[in-house]
Amino acid sequence: MGLRRAEFSTLTEALDYAAAGQTGFNYYNGRGELTTVLPYGELRERARILARRLQGLGRGARVALVAHTHPDFAVMFYACQYAAVVPVPLPAAIHLGGHEAYVRHLRQMVLDCRASAAFAPAEFIELLREAASDLQVQITGTLDDFSALEDRGDLPEPPQPHELAYMQYTSGSTRFPRGTMITQASALHNLEAIFNHGFRLTQDDRFCSWLPYYHDMGLVGIVLGCVATQRSCDFMGSREFAMRPRLWLKLMSQNRATISFSPPFGYALAARRITARDTEALDLSAWRVAGVGAEMIHPDWLDAFAAALAPAGFKPTAFLPCYGMAECALAVSFAPVGGGMQIDYIDGELLSETGEALPLEEGASTRRKGFINCGAPLPGFEVEVRDDDGRVLPERQVGRVFLRSPSVMVGYYNSPDTTAEVLSADGWLNTGDLGYRVDGSLYLTGRAKDLLIINGRNIWPQDLENLAEQQPEVRPTDASAFSVAGSDGTEVAVLVVQCREQDPKSQAELADRLHEAISVEFGIRCMIELVPPHTLPRTSSGKLSRSVTRKEFLERHDDERLREAVHIRFLVSDGGRRPVAA
Repeated sequence: MGLRRAEFSTLTEALDYAAAGQTGFNYYNGRGELTTVLPYGELRERARILARRLQGLGRGARVALVAHTHPDFAVMFYACQYAAVVPVPLPAAIHLGGHEAYVRHLRQMVLDCRASAAFAPAEFIELLREAASDLQVQITGTLDDFSALEDRGDLPEPPQPHELAYMQYTSGSTRFPRGTMITQASALHNLEAIFNHGFRLTQDDRFCSWLPYYHDMGLVGIVLGCVATQRSCDFMGSREFAMRPRLWLKLMSQNRATISFSPPFGYALAARRITARDTEALDLSAWRVAGVGAEMIHPDWLDAFAAALAPAGFKPTAFLPCYGMAECALAVSFAPVGGGMQIDYIDGELLSETGEALPLEEGASTRRKGFINCGAPLPGFEVEVRDDDGRVLPERQVGRVFLRSPSVMVGYYNSPDTTAEVLSADGWLNTGDLGYRVDGSLYLTGRAKDLLIINGRNIWPQDLENLAEQQPEVRPTDASAFSVAGSDGTEVAVLVVQCREQDPKSQAELADRLHEAISVEFGIRCMIELVPPHTLPRTSSGKLSRSVTRKEFLERHDDERLREAVHIRFLVSDGGRRPVAA
């Protein structure tokens, strides 16, 4: 039974429907123990009671929600729906930088969305209070604090399809947050397309998820989607998954779950941690949809997962590649259900030279590249691949991916200039991704936009560059950040810094400070290259060109060097010849 679009125009209508059934959310701890059961009927009742207290904030007010995998988040999110206020999920992940960096992230987003109220479960409340301490926020508290507000009586008029359902931040950027504004109509349009056409939901389907609630795949695809289709979902926290990925598979097995999604790195992590002894206790034969998306898909990672779990009954045909982004609620396209990975092998040299993605001839000695079929666009989506001049390209010609759909966002909150850069007046969204089409299916080849995706996290290059520019030796616009492919297909962050310092000890000290700053702020490793002044390429208007910087960086480094990239502390280069490792 799929979502019945004609009956649901808002998320409150969807929960009203779900509450009539016997399904709901189940929450498990890091030991695999069931800690909380939240039937949809109870979720609706608690949300409506709380909504009578939230409506005093005013219709359309933003409510920041630290999106921890916790039943209180679900209650708060749907209470916002019934109160006609706008929930804004915020990250619930304290990365390696610890609480100072996390508090800065929270503060910037609470400030950017102009939140009237801010919520966090008990585990995060002190961090949230610190972040919002001197901001114009009426109340910052836990569910108990919000439940103690005055009961305002009858609920307001229900949300209308044109009103915002939620706002979602699309990146890990602290200096450049982008809050996508998604209407009720857009969310419901995307849910209908996903569940009825993307993977053809059945009456027997059951979900299992470790995806964070602040990610579009976790929020829209799981939390909102399971409610709107009256399907049960078993949840474990993202942190618990990272520590014990085998627990995800254990829950899939014991509850006979049929659908679960993950970015590619999640499958890779699970494959590395699983042992032959583990598989003996698992039965994954019910797993019919193993969705994969959110970043470039590496076939080797999925092959390794399928091989490791084959003894447990996992079928590689369950893999379901998909493509989407928060700017259109969630999904754009799905590969055929039951088809597994379908790889298009093309002539890599021709692609580099001409932008044509032509099939590789049998026996050819040229470089081979393979791209995953992400399927045909969902109903209601128009997709075009265009060149730099805006002309629509023919099949097998790589260009920028543009799309138009009722699922597309209204824009970025309080950022008309940024919105205008990606969303045209007639509704076409510039995704910033590169790809080509074959027989109606979409193949993604990379990103035209500068966003870095490291271990599934979105990181804006401006943030890395800003950290470099804070060092006394580095002047403004003397740093350029991008990513390159590592030896195992993962993306490796790279920061090229113009350095006037000649002393090796001083260079090492600068590199160490940069490593420390990046680790504290983002919790990632980064390859740092120090180059002489006037090395970084610029456009005719004087702006740094990250794409040319990346191209020249790759020309300076041979493949063997790049395979060792993450193990090198930093590199000193003359800007044009072979660098020296330090």
